[in-house]
Amino acid sequence: MGERTVGGPVAAISPVQQMLASGTGALLTSLFVTPLDVVKIRLQFIDYFDPVPRKYLWSFSVPLIPPLLPQTGKCFLYCNGLMDHIYVCQNGTSCSTWYKKPTHFSGTLDAFVKITRHEGLRTLWSGLPPTLVMAVPATIIYFTCYDQLRDFLRFGVGLQGSFVPLLAGALARLGAVTVISPLELIRTKMQSRKLSYSELRVCIRSAVARGGPLSLWRGWGPTILRDVPFSGLYWFNYELVKAQLCEQCGTTQANFSISFTAGAVSGAAAAVLTLPFDVVKTRRQIQLGEMDSLGVSVRKTSSTLNILKEIWTELGYRGLFAGFMPRVIKVAPACAVMISSYEFGKAFFQKVNLDRQRLVT
Repeated sequence: MGERTVGGPVAAISPVQQMLASGTGALLTSLFVTPLDVVKIRLQFIDYFDPVPRKYLWSFSVPLIPPLLPQTGKCFLYCNGLMDHIYVCQNGTSCSTWYKKPTHFSGTLDAFVKITRHEGLRTLWSGLPPTLVMAVPATIIYFTCYDQLRDFLRFGVGLQGSFVPLLAGALARLGAVTVISPLELIRTKMQSRKLSYSELRVCIRSAVARGGPLSLWRGWGPTILRDVPFSGLYWFNYELVKAQLCEQCGTTQANFSISFTAGAVSGAAAAVLTLPFDVVKTRRQIQLGEMDSLGVSVRKTSSTLNILKEIWTELGYRGLFAGFMPRVIKVAPACAVMISSYEFGKAFFQKVNLDRQRLVT
């Protein structure tokens, strides 16, 4: 299916080329975002156990949710710009060393310096392998499906208007989340308990034996409520901002800077608007994780609406938008890096295909 931009049809690129472009973008984005995620986890861990916790909406280090089960193993879940997750459980000293030392940071820059000095530069990318387990396949499916669906709706079905990117983005994310959800279990187990692959297989088998195959899709509902609106809003704003920037610059095809700017603006806007659903998913998975650490069987969890009401009652609007600044700081540049890398990759393959066509003719 032909790849098209603001100015109309350009050289066709194949789905395989789209997959290569999106996979490369996911790799670059993960390399960029993982150090920020590591630092944020360490900062939030300190604040989580601060005798006088800082619950300011604008703070970079905001404790997401108050402890649900005090005096037991604690579980924490944090998100990066690709809507990927790092899931950390403190179930003894063996799995808590990574994020417990050094124990005091005065700020983000101080955390970068001390982590690098005391633990080495590689520590900043210590979460990269489990991140790539989900980020690369999810992004390949997501971005490739979006382009294919958008072009099909525009040129196959004949739909026009700004709602086409919104619909295509929502459907693409729905499919990607459904396919990738089982990998999130693998990712969270790898990150939280540092299991070997043989131990991981045993862990997954026991989880399926207890909860059935559908347990692999635990958290699918809250993820859909967060990611599908995010995706629809992101692509709606991205195509709109990109078209306006192209018009102002007098060009028909977005360059790297235009894609980067449009991605950052669109990612920030979508992150803010969907933050309450992100908080709900975080609370639910923390609760499930703590129950799992106690060996308690969870037969029924609160609905999304009930959790929203609980957070509103306990913390008000600050609770629904907890972690506002950390999410914007991470999502905006991550979206910018991802989309600009993806567009650059597509432009590269378009040029390659055009050169091949010229040689043939």
